[in-house]
Amino acid sequence: MKLVFVLTVLLQILLVHSNLEVIQDEELMNLIRTEKYVIVLFSRKYCESCDNYENELTSLREDLVETLNAWVVKVEDSQMTRLYSPEKEPQLVFFRHGIPLLYNGPLNDELILHTLTTNKEPVSKELTDNTFEHLTQAATGATTGDWFVLFYTPDCVDCTRLQARWEAVGAKIKSRVNIARVNKAGNGAVTARRFDVTGVPSFILFRQGKMYRYNLQKFDINSLSDFAQTMVVMYMKENPWLWQLGFGTFLLGLIASLITKFTRKTVPEKKKSDKKDKKEKSKNK
Repeated sequence: MKLVFVLTVLLQILLVHSNLEVIQDEELMNLIRTEKYVIVLFSRKYCESCDNYENELTSLREDLVETLNAWVVKVEDSQMTRLYSPEKEPQLVFFRHGIPLLYNGPLNDELILHTLTTNKEPVSKELTDNTFEHLTQAATGATTGDWFVLFYTPDCVDCTRLQARWEAVGAKIKSRVNIARVNKAGNGAVTARRFDVTGVPSFILFRQGKMYRYNLQKFDINSLSDFAQTMVVMYMKENPWLWQLGFGTFLLGLIASLITKFTRKTVPEKKKSDKKDKKEKSKNK
């Protein structure tokens, strides 16, 4: 009987340590304020998909702690879930210096690890009236690339709830488009008036000196990122000379390559024939 009791206790200890630490909302808020990296699973009881997420995170916990020195915790039936996602639990949120990033990928350990470890710093840049034109070069479309900008106000509830999703949009398209935020009611008021931004949240894509407004009322990650990437295709259609120039450049490169190959093949043959002529001349002598 004693052996069974000991084994039961050991099993319970192992089960406790095999699951994520469960904390309350107040503890979570304190962690977000004081810790550099906090990874949170927003979960609920009697939820199979939540359990699947917890199992995946539990298997990754050692790597996440080692790579990021991050806290990996779980909150159940939290009142804070809607601050970061309009969807039901489970939701995975990565806080970097207090800035949330909502994980939007499939339940895959490698992809989760890659997403979190490659987005250790906030993606979205905070632009002001003083820095907007210098960084985006929106008027000229010069050298800083495309910019997808969210105009917000601090008292806008929808804007606050968008922050984690906006960071996820940035993580998804950061190799192609820069993303940023402008405070319409504060140090970005002049910039907002410049582009006739009246309501918030408002989104504008700046590309090659042109601007494209996002007019849909769908603020999910896929819709926003698809818009930014689709505008690139539309811009190419509006400016067919760009792809023609690109095609012409490709043809020139191909022709140059063929000429180079032909030259390399003919030169050795000439040298060989020269050598044969010399040998024949020496024999005749």
